Amino acid sequence: MYVIVITIVANLGAAIADFARARFVLANSGELGIAPSWVPLLGALKAAGVAGLFLGLLGVRFIGLAAAAGLVVFFLGAVIVHIRARVFHNMVYPGVFLALAIASLAFTAAQP
Repeated sequence: MYVIVITIVANLGAAIADFARARFVLANSGELGIAPSWVPLLGALKAAGVAGLFLGLLGVRFIGLAAAAGLVVFFLGAVIVHIRARVFHNMVYPGVFLALAIASLAFTAAQP
């Protein structure tokens, strides 16, 4: 359960930074070739994952599973975008978020 809480907190912080159009978010998205107009949508996807994981913790297991799976796909895509853009200096961030999403999916799937 702790890994899900950590995943929620991390993604909530990332979504807030996206919605606020934080300087580091815009710099990173520019480096990756992502238009600034996409940043709020990416934040909304992270926020949806947060909401789904939270609902999963409240007992709506299938929503928690879907949210965790969605975050896995999202951050797998982020890793791929980093590789395609050859931006390796900050690859650890999508990698950690991907690992958290995978751990959350595994934990949620293992629950009875």
